[in-house]
Amino acid sequence: MVSGPRAVARRRTQATNSNKSSSRERSNAKNKDDNDYGDTKCEECGSGDYGSELLLCDQCDRGFHLFCLRPILASVPIGSWFCRSCSTNRKTISRFPLVQTKIIDFFRIQRSSTSGEEFCQDIGKKKRRKSCLMASKKKRRLLPYIPSEDPARRLEQMASLATALTATGAEFSNELTYIHGMAPRSANRPAYEKEGMQVLSREDTEALNLCKSMMRKGECPPLLVVFDPVEGFTVEADKCIKDWTIITEYVGDVDYLKSRENDDGDSIMTLISAAHPSKSLVICPDKRSNIARFINGINNHTIEGRRKQNLKCVRYDVDGEARVLLVANRDISKGERLYYDYNAYEHEYPTQHFV
Repeated sequence: MVSGPRAVARRRTQATNSNKSSSRERSNAKNKDDNDYGDTKCEECGSGDYGSELLLCDQCDRGFHLFCLRPILASVPIGSWFCRSCSTNRKTISRFPLVQTKIIDFFRIQRSSTSGEEFCQDIGKKKRRKSCLMASKKKRRLLPYIPSEDPARRLEQMASLATALTATGAEFSNELTYIHGMAPRSANRPAYEKEGMQVLSREDTEALNLCKSMMRKGECPPLLVVFDPVEGFTVEADKCIKDWTIITEYVGDVDYLKSRENDDGDSIMTLISAAHPSKSLVICPDKRSNIARFINGINNHTIEGRRKQNLKCVRYDVDGEARVLLVANRDISKGERLYYDYNAYEHEYPTQHFV
């Protein structure tokens, strides 16, 4: 068993595929003399070099190096792509309706028949539990998040997540999913982790289960998904969050890493880094995901970038299965955006161009 929790690397792979969209076809030219866009230069750095890394806007045809964009793009996106200027002038993102019944259906919230008195008793238990966990801080116990007390505010928070999921073509899921044709659940064995994986304690498992139970009831973490013209969808705290609070679990479809090495998804997360590569697993949140997908990474090559980090990503053995948790690594103020280090200890993805 390792002495401390292992950090997690978000794995991003670059892929080429001649059958992708027009943006991909144009940007995959080997050099500037091979196609009709030979004179295209990057609008950011002014260079026409690295033609295979030039991405052209589908509206204005201006070029941008993948590594000059903020944030950097891991690969040419599937479908149409528009530069920041053209994106600003296009139709704004369609917001999910702030209607309780629609949000209940979207998140499959359990309709509670709990009476008001029982509800107050439940809240009291949660508050007492929080105090108990806070008293154990010296033992580095994880804390369950504390949802906003105002139901109307929680509705706005969930609507912001529904907007982002709908815009990216994903459905909500708060659990790891095992799809036929991908890795089976039996493949998720923490024992395969090459350097061992810390077992989540009973107390911390209870805190995680409480977070899951609250989410099923519509008591979401106090977070808002907002759209930034530079960073895209990103997440900010909607109230103060204490150090060591569980923010969310990183979820999605579980697959073998070997099946995703040529995947151009930009949010693939390591689940198990096995000694034998054929047993390594990743989480793919492109079709089913939660708010974790929209939390951005830092530029870990600068002091300013490292200062922005307020979350850590940790793999745990939870009841015999590997899970990935996003946990606050310091107190977070209301309105502060959430960031963690994509690379963690593996340092395999270039982040020096991140905002």
